[in-house]
Amino acid sequence: MNDLSKAVGKHQNGATINLFVTADASSNIFPAGYNEWRKSIEINVKAPAEDNKANIKVIKTLSDFFDISHQDVYIISGKQNREKTVLIKGVSTSNVMKKIEESLNGL
Repeated sequence: MNDLSKAVGKHQNGATINLFVTADASSNIFPAGYNEWRKSIEINVKAPAEDNKANIKVIKTLSDFFDISHQDVYIISGKQNREKTVLIKGVSTSNVMKKIEESLNGL
């Protein structure tokens, strides 16, 4: 079992997730795996890494996965990097980890 606690953290407004993004992928997938070396959850998005398109797709993919408004997902660091930290507003770290673990167990 992966130690997701190294990729998911507490925030005063919800939970944070460390992501490793693959842009220009063949499909949008979250979670696409756990990167133990980077201590991050992998996400694949079809959008290219240009003109903020991949960031927008990351936000959309996460909001769909957690069934929340896209306005409750914020990229708080790494906007111009493959490694990002996102805030999932209004969701507890335990709920985030549970949902990701359930999805990763299916991989």
